[in-house]
Amino acid sequence: MDTPTLRNLLEQVADGHLDVAAALERLRTFPFEDVEFARIDHQRALRCGFPEVIFGQNKTAQQVEEIFARLAADGNNVLATRVEAEAAAAVQRRVPEADYNELARTVSLRQKSEPQSDGFIGIICAGTADLPVAEEARVTAEMMNQRTQKLYDVGVAGLHRLVAECRALREANVLVVVAGMEGALPSVVGGLVEAPIIAVPTSVGYGASFRGLSALLAMLNSCAAGVSVVNIDNGFGGGHQAALINRVAARTNAARPAAPTG
Repeated sequence: MDTPTLRNLLEQVADGHLDVAAALERLRTFPFEDVEFARIDHQRALRCGFPEVIFGQNKTAQQVEEIFARLAADGNNVLATRVEAEAAAAVQRRVPEADYNELARTVSLRQKSEPQSDGFIGIICAGTADLPVAEEARVTAEMMNQRTQKLYDVGVAGLHRLVAECRALREANVLVVVAGMEGALPSVVGGLVEAPIIAVPTSVGYGASFRGLSALLAMLNSCAAGVSVVNIDNGFGGGHQAALINRVAARTNAARPAAPTG
């Protein structure tokens, strides 16, 4: 949003020609910031409840740095995914408070402290090789102010490890289940819980796994009810979707009338 346009809008509110509700509605569709190589949507949080997320893959370090810094200047929380070490270092030189999770390949900046969710999202992964995708999901959900609980390395090759965590599985409001190889874990979890499951296939596996295609197809063909699927290695998508579900669950619980007392 350019400064003259914003000033004009604020002046209309100040002199009474525009009420606050109408001004907010106009802000939802205000123009983006054009920086030649990107058009930065500063109003995404107002429309969608979370600021625009930077997808770092195939961007130069300087591009990631510039977009991150401009989003941070608004005072919002900022998240970038698929960020390599060189780009992360460039961001941190410009915005020293930014945090780089090397395993998840995320750069995050928290400038607004908001209450965490009451219920939690379970982040489940089959094996250690799936951790980068699971961590991307966890960071995403936590940046959206959702509590998470990790259950890592509980794949079906050692089913007793999963069964030992049944209580935690059943306490979660929603589960993100990350697996490669044959992609069986979401179906197994789906037979143990009533919560919705976001299945995330990973590109982990030997040749016939076809870089995650085998896991993707297995999850799409799951016999368990309540399993939805995001794309291969899309930890961000899984974490974001789970956060949205958990937000709705929190609003629903808050709206329920209190139980009568005897």
